[in-house]
Amino acid sequence: MRDVTLSDIERLGALDEADRTFQMDEEAFRAFYELTARSLHTYLCRAVGDSRAADDLLQETYYRFLRAPRSFDSDNHRRNYLFRIASNLIVDNRRVPRMTTVDVEHADSADATPRQPDVAERATARIDLARAMDRLSRRERSLLWLAYAQGWSHEEMAVALGLKKASLKTLLFRARRHLVRLLTTSHGGRT
Repeated sequence: MRDVTLSDIERLGALDEADRTFQMDEEAFRAFYELTARSLHTYLCRAVGDSRAADDLLQETYYRFLRAPRSFDSDNHRRNYLFRIASNLIVDNRRVPRMTTVDVEHADSADATPRQPDVAERATARIDLARAMDRLSRRERSLLWLAYAQGWSHEEMAVALGLKKASLKTLLFRARRHLVRLLTTSHGGRT
């Protein structure tokens, strides 16, 4: 019998850790990914303001989620933990300068007249909202996005963002008020 060295023991321990690392099988992960990827990517895009950075953060979020040595009570618990990882990555992503881009479609035909009379107004409102959202803090953007775009409850948001429910309500109120103030000033005092 050969002698077992410390490095052999370490390697065996690393293999055991690798087996324990992934708590989901491939089929379960695919189903979970299908349920959460679109909303998570949208959340990340809104939070960082860059689709490519959001793609990178999405991949890193799922990687860290799969590596987490945790067990989950339910799918909601699993989803909340995933969004909490994403929120932490958003905070860590501060070193990357953000740039806002607005995609504008150009009409190829000679008659570039919009078919609906309010298309220009809606586009202006979307641009104003995007600019106002960019001026909010990362936390305010996250709160508003999860509450109004994703429709999350206060409990879900508190768990995902690592906040207490009571403080979350106050922070959400302040974020709404700040957004309204930014939109009001961007319209020159109009509401």
